[in-house]
Formats: sequence, structure tokens, C-alpha cells
Amino acid sequence: QVQLVESGGGLVQAGGSLTLSCAASGITFSTNGFNTNTMGWYRQAPGEQRELVATMSSGGSTSYADAVKGRFTISRDSAKNSVYLQMNSLKSEDTAVYYCNVKLLRFRVAYQDYWGQGTQVTVSS
Repeated sequence: QVQLVESGGGLVQAGGSLTLSCAASGITFSTNGFNTNTMGWYRQAPGEQRELVATMSSGGSTSYADAVKGRFTISRDSAKNSVYLQMNSLKSEDTAVYYCNVKLLRFRVAYQDYWGQGTQVTVSS
């Protein structure tokens, strides 16, 4: 059974920091010449579409939304099948439900997409 368990959300004042954690279980992370994966974070604010925040590939490449560059840092611990998001200098516009995501890719095409339940981050101004 696949599980992505998120933690670390909460209420914080503008300018503050939070760290989100996500532990994946039940997923086989195969990595070889053509099997890769990404772990990352997306967020969805009320009335908005879900958007990418940050991802990290099994090879260590990272991708960030422009809105969070320089403030958020993604990291992962492959031994623990976990991904983290350090969020600094938080702004009210960062308020959203944050979702952990795992993608399995073959020849760079995603064939499995897993989501966590989401964790609420609220930034008060």
C-alpha cells in the first residue's frame, strides 16, 4: 500500500520559517539508466489550481517555482524515501495546502504519480 505521509504544516507569521517533511512507503524506487523518479511539493490555495513548488530528481536536479526561489529549499533522503521543504521568509501568499508528490519515470516519461493527503500552511500577515 502506497503512503505519502506529510508533516510540518501549521500557522506562522510572515517572515517566519517552516519545514515540511514527507515520508513515502510502499513505492519501489528503481533507478537505473532508464528508470528515474522525482519527489517534490505542490500547493493549492483556495480557488486556485494546484501548482508546483519544488521538485528534486533521483539524480539530484532541482526545480523551483519562481515565486519561491531564494526562499524555499528542497532536499531528499533517498535512504529514508523522504523529501523535505525548508520554507523561509514566508509570505501571506504562501498560504495553501501543500502536497507531497512522487513521480516514477521511464525514459523521462512519468508513468506513476502519487500524492499525499496535504498539509495546511497558513502565513499570517
